[in-house]
Amino acid sequence: MMLCKDDELSLTTQCELLGISKSGLYYTPKGDSQENLKLMELMDEHHTLHPTHGILQMQDFLFASGYLVNHKRVRRLMRKARIHAHYPKRNLSKLGKAEYIYPYLLRGLQVIKPNQVWAIDITYIRMQKGFMYLTAIIDVYSRYIVGWGLHNSLHAENVVEVLNRAVGTYGKPEILNSDQGSQFTCELWVSTLKELEVQISMDGKGRATDNIYIERFWRTLKQDWVYLNPVDNGSELWAGINGYMNYYNKEKTHQGIGRQSPESVYRQVA
Repeated sequence: MMLCKDDELSLTTQCELLGISKSGLYYTPKGDSQENLKLMELMDEHHTLHPTHGILQMQDFLFASGYLVNHKRVRRLMRKARIHAHYPKRNLSKLGKAEYIYPYLLRGLQVIKPNQVWAIDITYIRMQKGFMYLTAIIDVYSRYIVGWGLHNSLHAENVVEVLNRAVGTYGKPEILNSDQGSQFTCELWVSTLKELEVQISMDGKGRATDNIYIERFWRTLKQDWVYLNPVDNGSELWAGINGYMNYYNKEKTHQGIGRQSPESVYRQVA
């Protein structure tokens, strides 16, 4: 965006002044192969049904489905699709910088009102060709989705953008819980929450139950809409998810909140 072919300076000079490689101007990223996209689709559906299955069990599942793939490829594609096996395990490695990892604050906490606790997460959403990442923030008390965004990358700026829109619309939560992904264990995310004076909470590594409400929402969204409505492009995907979010917030009832809709519970108290 900072370069202009019609400028009086040559592109070579512009690149030198900006300190970037001219060859990068003509580089077109290569997308994933159709087989890789199919593998990620299969693994995403399998993970929704069996969230505790790790790399080897996922590899066995793909073998049984007719795909001969080695464990390194399975691991790479699982990471790309943000598929993490959920089970307690020793914390031998950090996905983000240790200095930005915070303790889990929700254990034993009674959530008694809206905007007391929000939870945020990112998931893989497939299309007919390609995929995107969906970020969503859920109010734990009411199950109300206070913010969401669709992106084609996992940059931390994307989750901050979703958070800022949610805060601008509904105010800020007392606590915001996330996993230990690199988008949340970085200076940008942590400094944003500190500026908002929001308490930072992060899941224990590998523990799906620590962020159970957003995990359940992903399962509901994918089984009720994503898997049943394959779309061709990002615009169709955004429109479809927008429609489902309105249905989920305003019409779908939940046993956990007295068979009411999330919006009705959120608005009653908020």
